[in-house]
Amino acid sequence: MVRRSQSSNPRSVVVLTSGTDWGTRAAGQRRSSGAESPIPRRQPAKIKALQQTIGVVRVAINRKRWHEARYALSRARALTNALPTNMAVQEREQLSALRKKYAARNTPAAKNAKQTKPTPAGRAGVKKPVVKKSTANSTAQKPKPAPVRDLGDRFINRAALGYAPADEA
Repeated sequence: MVRRSQSSNPRSVVVLTSGTDWGTRAAGQRRSSGAESPIPRRQPAKIKALQQTIGVVRVAINRKRWHEARYALSRARALTNALPTNMAVQEREQLSALRKKYAARNTPAAKNAKQTKPTPAGRAGVKKPVVKKSTANSTAQKPKPAPVRDLGDRFINRAALGYAPADEA
């Protein structure tokens, strides 16, 4: 049983529920998006807020904080909608690039890009010696062709295929 009371008055009616109404109560509570956050009134402040939001989106995407990136992208969209179309053109271009990056977060191409990134080699100042392979050996070694399978003596039953009369075969 859950005790539900909205007032601090001890004589007010207390409703005891068994938790069956959680679905209807939670329907009024939605996950907040960045669009609900307050938007500054003046245009320079809107542009500054948009630039800050773009920075937040960039950091969130680079650190793979997808929920934070989604929130910041929706806030950035609300800020760009509050600005005239001819203002903040560079910011809009940056946003579209970040939206593409966010949209491609779970695609195979993004996973392949993660795998091909070079790993940092220890300290920044220390260089490891690179062993060069001779190009003559690499061109001489070619992959062997697949062996041809011997299928033996096979005969096609032409009569079964309808090319010759059945008594001839």
